[in-house]
Amino acid sequence: MSKFDEIRPFYDHEVSDALQSITKHPMMKALMQFTFPDRNEEFWLNQFKNINSISDFQHRCISQTVRQILKQSSEGLSTSGFDKLDKNTAYLFISNHRDIVLDTSLLNLVLLDRGFIMTSSAIGDNLVQKTFLHVLAKLNRNFLVQRGLPLRDQLSSSKIMSEYIYNLLQKENRSVWIAQREGRTKDGNDATQQGVLKMLAMAAGDQPLTDFFKTLKIVPLSISYEYDPTDALKMPQAMAKSKNEVYIKDQDEDFKTMLSGVLGQKKRIHLHAGEVLDVEFDEIASKTENKNKQLQAISQIIDDSIIQNYKLWPTKFIAYDILHGTTQYSEHYTEDEKMLFERRMEMRIDISDSVLKQSFLAMYANPVINKMKYQ
Repeated sequence: MSKFDEIRPFYDHEVSDALQSITKHPMMKALMQFTFPDRNEEFWLNQFKNINSISDFQHRCISQTVRQILKQSSEGLSTSGFDKLDKNTAYLFISNHRDIVLDTSLLNLVLLDRGFIMTSSAIGDNLVQKTFLHVLAKLNRNFLVQRGLPLRDQLSSSKIMSEYIYNLLQKENRSVWIAQREGRTKDGNDATQQGVLKMLAMAAGDQPLTDFFKTLKIVPLSISYEYDPTDALKMPQAMAKSKNEVYIKDQDEDFKTMLSGVLGQKKRIHLHAGEVLDVEFDEIASKTENKNKQLQAISQIIDDSIIQNYKLWPTKFIAYDILHGTTQYSEHYTEDEKMLFERRMEMRIDISDSVLKQSFLAMYANPVINKMKYQ
């Protein structure tokens, strides 16, 4: 038994049996009817018989699911920066986090279509507690981040995950996706948590920290949705945070959020792959030997890349102008786009609640504020 068994995806030889175990599940039927709307059940059941690896499953099923999501709930996916990456190199993509399912699914569709190495992706085990979702996640090359552990177990769990990620990158030549923070951004402020970097650094051994991070080939990834289909669902948690209150999730809240993110309208989506971080680590090493300060500096260079390369859609500028009672960015949107944004907001939240309205607008406007700091 491997020390990674509790968190790893399926090995290829386990895929066929795992897939058969959920073939008759009603959620699988619904997923395949969504993926192949013009085909009968026999079609995808026959497809399953020829799936013997994660790669088979991703190519034949999940990539088609993601294409269908884009077709039905977006106005298209655009990309930039990927042409600077090498097709045979494994990268550690560290991205801002907006959507539980789509952030990593969209990246992998781009990697698949361009012939790059696809990622093994981190997902919180709290999100896949239903057996069907747990099996589906492992079939899609997700590895589990163990949440809610007692303090004494958190350290060993982080160490195992750190070793697992390093093993994927260095020994298996497998790219990895992780979010820059635990949980999705609820207020539009993208910031890398040092805890994520501390976890990664656990695998450094005797290597100097900056040398170790250089070997990871980190690519900061900026993901931007014109509309966030889960915006209204994020408000209760954002409101609780603004009041310094503890927020307790409903039992099925994560599952509802996943469905809303997948099926809700997003309009346009953009993914930007930043430049591979390299010489930046030499500069950090030359300035300080203090590990905490080095981690702070690494967080900052990841944030700089994610924020500066974040695509600002008209919705972001509209929200900024409404929030600040200005027309400062009016050249970035039309009156029709503004009317659509306001009408949509009225349908999704109670706009007579001024604090709620402010939180909703700030979630869209904060990326403008953050990006303008670099102008």
